[in-house]
Amino acid sequence: MALTDTKTAPNSGNDLWQRAKKVIPGGNMLLSKRAEMFLPDQWPAYYSKAKGCKVWDLDGNEFTDMCIMGIGTNTLGYGHPEVDEAVSATVTAGNMSSLNCPEEVYLAERLVALHPWADMAKFARSGGEANSIAVRIARAAAGKDKVAICGYHGWHDWYLSANLSDDKNLDGHLLPGLEPAGVPRSLRDTVYPFRFNQFDELEELSRQHDLGVIKMEVSRNVPPEPGFLQSVRQLASEKGIVLIFDECTSGFRETFGGLHKKHGVEPDMAIFGKAMGNGYAVTAVIGRRNVMEAAQSSFISSTFWTERIGSTAALKTMEVMEKIRSWDLISETGRTIKAGWEELAQNHGLNIRVAGLSAIPSFSFLSPNALAYKSLITQEMLARGYLASNLVFPCIDHTPEVLDGYFGNMDAIFSLIKECEDGRDVHGLLNGPVCHGGFKRLN
Repeated sequence: MALTDTKTAPNSGNDLWQRAKKVIPGGNMLLSKRAEMFLPDQWPAYYSKAKGCKVWDLDGNEFTDMCIMGIGTNTLGYGHPEVDEAVSATVTAGNMSSLNCPEEVYLAERLVALHPWADMAKFARSGGEANSIAVRIARAAAGKDKVAICGYHGWHDWYLSANLSDDKNLDGHLLPGLEPAGVPRSLRDTVYPFRFNQFDELEELSRQHDLGVIKMEVSRNVPPEPGFLQSVRQLASEKGIVLIFDECTSGFRETFGGLHKKHGVEPDMAIFGKAMGNGYAVTAVIGRRNVMEAAQSSFISSTFWTERIGSTAALKTMEVMEKIRSWDLISETGRTIKAGWEELAQNHGLNIRVAGLSAIPSFSFLSPNALAYKSLITQEMLARGYLASNLVFPCIDHTPEVLDGYFGNMDAIFSLIKECEDGRDVHGLLNGPVCHGGFKRLN
């Protein structure tokens, strides 16, 4: 198989990325979009246009996005016409004013109607903000500081403080290597991690510490075992602990609303983001009245939480989702992708582990060269016109025809990886360094 030498192709995005790292710490605002997380020195890094599941780089090259789709923000595809038209009308009418936008009331009512256990909502523009808002409110409502966590919940001090007592505490919660530099040492021993599906660990934490809050993802890489979420709910109820489900990633993907609806377990608070605005910045914290009213005993306020675009986009996105049942469409696409990876691995005699929600499929090679193989996939698929890795956030524009093209190209790369498993040097096939597997500081 002839490999494409991507080093000879124009790459204005990589050139700009090198400039960015000189003037922006880390190069950009989001770790998950760093070029080093995909293909150091080769990833195009920047886009000029995005539509459906297509992305165009700065050199005009067109790629099919079989990767992170805006880090999971666009289940309706990039630039969905109905959502964009609603936002355009808002821009024309005025996005900001001295008065409040009515859309935030309509959105709060919509979310509460979708989740009858909840009574109130507050809004922000990013997942990290929403998580911090939720923890602040929950601590105020509980009158206690200590939090048990399971999953990834953003970049703020309250969360990274878990790594003050042990810098590997958060390694099993999506991103290994997160550094708590700059987090006040006084926050040590306020946040304690437990592993998903390990109720005994949470139970032990509740015996050792006077917990006020349990904050967790409903599911990410593996489904909850029977009774796990129910046991968490019961423990929280018995001990007066505020239970928060972080659904920034899982919400509006396998159900219309929170994934917890699928499992029949109701939290005291839930957080939504990413897919809710189809690429426009809006996040929500919903909860029971007796918990949410505690927000008024603390100061939680921000100018741009009141802008109009986010609420407008969320309302229209949810309208379109309900009309086409987008959660069913992308879940079926995800199941097809999982089955396709497993078939490729079986055909080529490779060992992989497929994981993730149906609507967020991922896989990993069971090999010491896993990261190198991931890099090889990205390199070779890039040359074939795809943004690809070992994770896909499906959208409604990932049609059967798109998937056929994707798997047709992946087949040849899996064949190449099999050669490497049989002795060929994978590093000799790469045109640059291997991708990063977690948090690393960039020079």
